[in-house]
Amino acid sequence: MGSQSDAREDWADRHVERWRDHWIDIDFDDDVEAITVRLLRVRKHLQRAKQQAVTEVGLQDFEYDTLHALMIRDTPGKAGPSELAEDLDISNAGMTGRLDILERSGWVQRRTDPADRRRVHVEATAAGRDIWRRAMRLRGRAEDELFGVLTPDQRHTLAALLKELTLRIEEG
Repeated sequence: MGSQSDAREDWADRHVERWRDHWIDIDFDDDVEAITVRLLRVRKHLQRAKQQAVTEVGLQDFEYDTLHALMIRDTPGKAGPSELAEDLDISNAGMTGRLDILERSGWVQRRTDPADRRRVHVEATAAGRDIWRRAMRLRGRAEDELFGVLTPDQRHTLAALLKELTLRIEEG
């Protein structure tokens, strides 16, 4: 970023300035602290945007999260209940409860696998796909608005840097 943006002060700059002298007995890296609190603020902002989108279209968080997990699969809109439960890190019983609610709302349907009648798949209905897409459009606008302050090159660089961090987490 240019020097103009560096001269401006944000909440993280004020936070680091306040806390810097409190950590005399441990190493305190201004940049690490600023990155950490900025990432948390971006996360909170995106979470609020998601919540607003979900509320605006008439979904509850768990309904959106379940539809989202269903729609972003390799076969969009179709999965086994246990696969969804694993993706969402909830119990199979918890998933059954969610699916009951989504099915009553008309957003998913459970179908018996014709090849194996013991297996069930969950499929998003047209209404489920529609309400999910409406929420996604609203989320997308909020994300575009936030990240629109960066140039395409800056977004690419930020994505690459964040990838390095997530790879570190995933590698354990």
